[in-house]
Amino acid sequence: MTGKKLLIKHAAELITCAGPAPKTGAAMADIGIIPDGALLAEDGIIVWVGPTADLPVDSEDGWEVIDAAGQCVMPGFVDSHTHMVFGGYRAEEFFWRLGGTPYLEILERGGGILSTVQATRQASLAELKELAAKRLSNMLEMGVTTVEGKSGYGLDKETELRQLAVMDELNREQPVEIVPTFMGAHAVPPEYKGRTDEYVEYIIKEVLPAVAEQGIAEFCDVFCEKGVFSLEQSRRLLEAAKTMGLRAKLHADEIVPLGGAELAAELGACSADHLLQASDAGIAALGQKQTVATLLPMTAFCLRESYARARAMIDNGAAVALATDYNPGSCFSHAIPLVAALAAIQLGMKPAEIVTALTINGAAAVNRTDKVGSLEKGKQADIVILEYPSHLFLVYHAGMNIVDKVVKQGQLVLNKSASK
Repeated sequence: MTGKKLLIKHAAELITCAGPAPKTGAAMADIGIIPDGALLAEDGIIVWVGPTADLPVDSEDGWEVIDAAGQCVMPGFVDSHTHMVFGGYRAEEFFWRLGGTPYLEILERGGGILSTVQATRQASLAELKELAAKRLSNMLEMGVTTVEGKSGYGLDKETELRQLAVMDELNREQPVEIVPTFMGAHAVPPEYKGRTDEYVEYIIKEVLPAVAEQGIAEFCDVFCEKGVFSLEQSRRLLEAAKTMGLRAKLHADEIVPLGGAELAAELGACSADHLLQASDAGIAALGQKQTVATLLPMTAFCLRESYARARAMIDNGAAVALATDYNPGSCFSHAIPLVAALAAIQLGMKPAEIVTALTINGAAAVNRTDKVGSLEKGKQADIVILEYPSHLFLVYHAGMNIVDKVVKQGQLVLNKSASK
């Protein structure tokens, strides 16, 4: 899907996020603002970026022109951590948790991740696809042009492949680009209760080869956590995945400081996610590597947990990304505006750092910096245009969706102004 010739002019702010990626430490605040900015794209690819006064065209004939006067133009958002393909919902469980019901009791009531596993196993590909398509449409309205999607609600070969097949089909049928992640190690299924090592062996011997053969995942993720998958089990699985061509991701140090951040850095993982309980040593390790620290503040918000130490990570030279963690249990929301507000208010991040975390560093977390995440010559024209003249409004207009237009590969795919 590509546009032909697109010209955007007179942006109050045109934010490029250009430069080496991922942006680490102090560089996260450098977002490359061009006042009265302009951009040209041909066949979906950016060919020029600069001040409107320097536009290298003599005539606008043949160009689709967007006048962005009074608006902020920036790279499309990259939501680099979601679990968007699933069956069933867990609304009652949300309120059990708010009422103080322990997670183990929720499991006994039939809730928790295994409830979603049961519903997802029972859902057909067509049913899962219809649900996921609606979710992607809603994400697009919030400016998301690239999204990572994880499997992990099958915990068996058939359903895991079905979840990934849904993403594969939707990638060709709608504008939001999906980066597929295999996460068979999301939990231990009931049939392997008490036999976690055997389940890891099953994934390595039976499921991973099928995923690799079909070419429907780019990453392998593991819930590395006390009582779920140990450091050694996680290492074993991710090293096996690497031999089959899948890059590593980790759910790390969400509940206890197990050492997941250190493991992610050791393995050269593309990202370490959650990190609520990451140790000083883990934060230091991330600062020394290219592993992106993907923070999910809405999950901490919904669970009423302490927030990840974003400032310590940035100050230690780490690359921080922000994502929603959209899922049916701990965070049933894909609200980018709430992520931005929480990042400023609870994580202490600066507005420019938040822009970086939602764009170029999100792209780094899914290995897409060569294509998306910044507005630079040679990259895809994936663009968000805000209603307001500055990126500051992402936080200032707290929790509100201020996206006016979305461009994907040079094509205008969302235009709220046109419907007013």
